[in-house]
Parts: sequence; structure tokens; C-alpha cells
Amino acid sequence: MTSTTTLPTIGPYELPNRVMLAPMAGVTDRPFRQLCRRLGAGWVVGEMVTADPSLWHTRKSQLRMDHRGEPDPRVVQIAGGDADMLAQAARLNAELGAQIIDINMGCPAKKVCNKAAGSALLRDEALVAEILDAVVAAVDIPVTLKIRTGWCAESNNGLRIAQIAESAGIQSLAVHGRHRQQRYTGQAEYDTIAEIKSHLSIPVIANGDITSAEKAAEVLAYTGADAVMVGRGAQGNPWIFHQINHYLQHGVRMALPSLRERHQVLHGHLKALHEFYGTTMGVRIARKHIGWYLNEDPRFTQPQQRALKQQFNVLASPETQLDWINDAMAAEDAATRLLAKGSYAA
Repeated sequence: MTSTTTLPTIGPYELPNRVMLAPMAGVTDRPFRQLCRRLGAGWVVGEMVTADPSLWHTRKSQLRMDHRGEPDPRVVQIAGGDADMLAQAARLNAELGAQIIDINMGCPAKKVCNKAAGSALLRDEALVAEILDAVVAAVDIPVTLKIRTGWCAESNNGLRIAQIAESAGIQSLAVHGRHRQQRYTGQAEYDTIAEIKSHLSIPVIANGDITSAEKAAEVLAYTGADAVMVGRGAQGNPWIFHQINHYLQHGVRMALPSLRERHQVLHGHLKALHEFYGTTMGVRIARKHIGWYLNEDPRFTQPQQRALKQQFNVLASPETQLDWINDAMAAEDAATRLLAKGSYAA
């Protein structure tokens, strides 16, 4: 089965394919976004940025707002609970070069929901309408929205929120198939996404548990969505975008990446992290990414993965991390060799 569906258009931008990288705080930084674009993501969204401009001077916000060298369109996601502040944040981000503003109404984190932002907004449909009207009116660039199906199982109001969004001028809607109280537990459901898609004319993107090419194809067929958005499924497996695109075009699985390709990607990703964050922070952030890569590497058993993570996590310099990657990607029996070696100079 091959995909012949027309590619969705958001504002003046036609997606090159039907698979997107979801925004994930602490994950989808500039190095990871650039890597996923190279490996087939048709659309990437930056990490969530607070709508309060008084906090933008922090190192974290400055790094999250760094989109230098990225291809169009540059999508900036903002989060907050005040309509005027969100509108101001949208204007300022547009002046700084954002080409699309995405509003976060899907984050389930307590520190976000406790400030009446993220998915907490879904409990107040009037406030949702006020925010969307204000942000759309504030900028001349497309505004998109990401939501969950509702706040809880008893308040599955995703369709009403979606209709409010379309009426406000939102130009595409991403829906995570869980309500907020589920966080990331249980299984995503796609009936709500299918219902939303059947009532809307703007592009609808399905999100939640897209962890393989086959699953992406199933969700697209079941929901009628215009595209899928991959979040946790890309952690440690940025090749998933090529895999989904290949499966949608040809109906067969793509071969797993070779050791050489894995080596090139991991080595390049670590170097980009070191350069983007600096030595100390780059080394620390590299550890979680390597943990995800190890989880997805079919050569290693779970006990080997745990041992290798422990070995990597004590490395304290870019040089030793890159040396470790060179050895880890050297052979099929890399785990045996690495664990026999025991330790690396920190």
C-alpha cells in the first residue's frame, strides 16, 4: 500500500511529508531538531517557551529560542494562561524570526498545569477561546495548537476545543490521544482524534504512541488525520521519520540503520550537543540521549544496556564520550568489548 494523500498545508507552508517531530521540553533542542529534519521529519517544533518575556533572559529560555541555521518554517511553541501575555509573546517571537506560533494546551506537567497553562486550560473553554482569539489577532503568521483529548475521562471535550480553535483561525491542530490525568500512562486512544478530524476542515495531526512505521500507517488510516506527530518514539530512534516515510510510500519496512550509520549519527549528535551547550552542560545532556540510543539498539540486552549506561554516565569530557561512541559502534559484540574494558579515562 502506498500513500497518495495530498500533503497538508499550514499557512503558506506545504509539509514535505506526513510525519512531524513533537515538541518535548528538554529533548527537542536545536541539535535534535536539526538531526530529525535530516532524517526525514517534515516538520519540527521547538521546545516550549514560557509566554512571560521577563523570563526570557535565562540561559534555558535563550537556548530554547535559538533557531539559527534551521530550515523554514521555524515553529516556536509558547505556553501560558493569560491571553494578553500570550499575544505579546507571539508578537515578540514573530519579531525574533518565528514563522509559526504553536500554542501549548497539551502539556500535562504539574508545574505547567499548576499555573493554569498547558492542558489545564482545557477545563476553561471560554479562556481557551479568549487566548486563541488574542494570539491569532496579534500576528500575521500562522498560529497552530496542540491539545489533549480533555482534562480527564469525564471531561473529554477535545471536539469542542477543536471547533473553538478552527473558529478562532487556528491553522492546524495536533491532538495527543490521552487526557491530562493519564499523563503518559496507558494507551493512547484515536477515536477522539478521528471524531475531531471528521468535523474540522483544517489539518489535524495525530499524536500519541507513534512508535513504529506500521503504527503510524494504522493511525493515519484509522483517524483520517493529515499527519502524525512523533514524540517519545523518536528518542533514541531519530531514524523513525525515514522509516515512516518509506513505509507510507512503499508499504514495506525499511532496513534498520547499519552500524556505520548509527556511528555517524551518534557521533554527530554528541558533537552538536557539545558545541551547542558547551562542554559541561553538553556532556551532561548527552547522557540521557545515549541512554535512549542504547534502549533502542537491538545488539544489547537490557542488563547490558544498564551496564553500558552506567559506564557512559561517568565520562566527564567530550573527548571520552566520543571515544566511547567510537568503540560502541565498532562491532556487533561491542557490549562484550566495552564491558571487558571496564572504564574510560574521565
